[in-house]
Amino acid sequence: MAAAPVDLSRVHVVVPNFKKRLSGVTSTIIQLVPLQAKEIGIATLGPGLPDHLPRLRWWQVPGLLRRPQGASVRVWHARRNPEMLAGVVLRDIFRAPLKLVFTSASQRRHKRWTKFLIRRMDGVIATSRKTAAYLEVPNTVVMHGIDIERFHPPADRAEAARELGLDPGQFHVGCFGRVRHQKGTDLFVDAMIALLPRHPRWSAIVAGRATAEHKGFEADLRARVEKAGLADRILFVGEHRDIERWYRPLSLFIAPQRWEGFGLTPLEAMATAVPVVATDVGAFSELIEDSVTGTLIPRDDLGAMIAAAERWMEDEAGLGQAAANSRAHAATRFSIEGEVRRLGEIYAAAIHGQ
Repeated sequence: MAAAPVDLSRVHVVVPNFKKRLSGVTSTIIQLVPLQAKEIGIATLGPGLPDHLPRLRWWQVPGLLRRPQGASVRVWHARRNPEMLAGVVLRDIFRAPLKLVFTSASQRRHKRWTKFLIRRMDGVIATSRKTAAYLEVPNTVVMHGIDIERFHPPADRAEAARELGLDPGQFHVGCFGRVRHQKGTDLFVDAMIALLPRHPRWSAIVAGRATAEHKGFEADLRARVEKAGLADRILFVGEHRDIERWYRPLSLFIAPQRWEGFGLTPLEAMATAVPVVATDVGAFSELIEDSVTGTLIPRDDLGAMIAAAERWMEDEAGLGQAAANSRAHAATRFSIEGEVRRLGEIYAAAIHGQ
């Protein structure tokens, strides 16, 4: 049953989400909003979000033309171009009392349309120092945090594996996210095809969805695995909303992306006490302590991925220490509460004209 609509008069921050499919941005909103709602009147707007989040209905949108209780403006926090555009239309055409804030995770030069929209924002947030370098307007860096209560180590990794129908006697290495070339899923699969015959105590898990245009890519990967005789040890388990459960059986995580905006999966893994081998894309170099919580490797370098993963697979004691380091690193430097606090400061400054 859908939740009752929120009282718009008490909403000081609107978080639009105009994409139905699960994405990194959607995941960020799902994790942040429940915590933000404890501190400020906040509501989402749009499809693709669970019903437990406070949500405006489309029929309530005209109410955005009125001021909320206790403030002269609301914050409209966009994370995509269509959401920025909607905010500009509401503020500049319909004269809605809004302050527009945009979070950018992109690490490439923006197209002219995106630049046009960004210049019309009242505040811009970058999710990493790398992202900030591509912005041509003043911005504030606020790195993503992770819910360290949701993503936590299991009491027993073997039992965590058994609960998911995995072999509890195996070590598991994972690669989670959309199944596509950009995400480097093929590099992970090829690395596992090279490594697993040499390491019979290890199995691999690919978790994530291949959208329609990438079904052929996924089919090719499955065919490679079948040809290698590893279909029982390289498992494609699909997309899961309870993805935190799939991190718990892991002993190693690989983030093989060729390109990434920010990339939450290394943080999710480290919070679960799983060391990470990651390509140097997105914010990964700002998340991982090389040789302490994992290993950074060049992008699109299969040989480097195989070598780095094998070093960890052969060093059980080192893997255990890196697991402890990873959990401590995520908990102390990347808690989601820290991100909520920084966003709250930005919202307050926008609302009160600071």
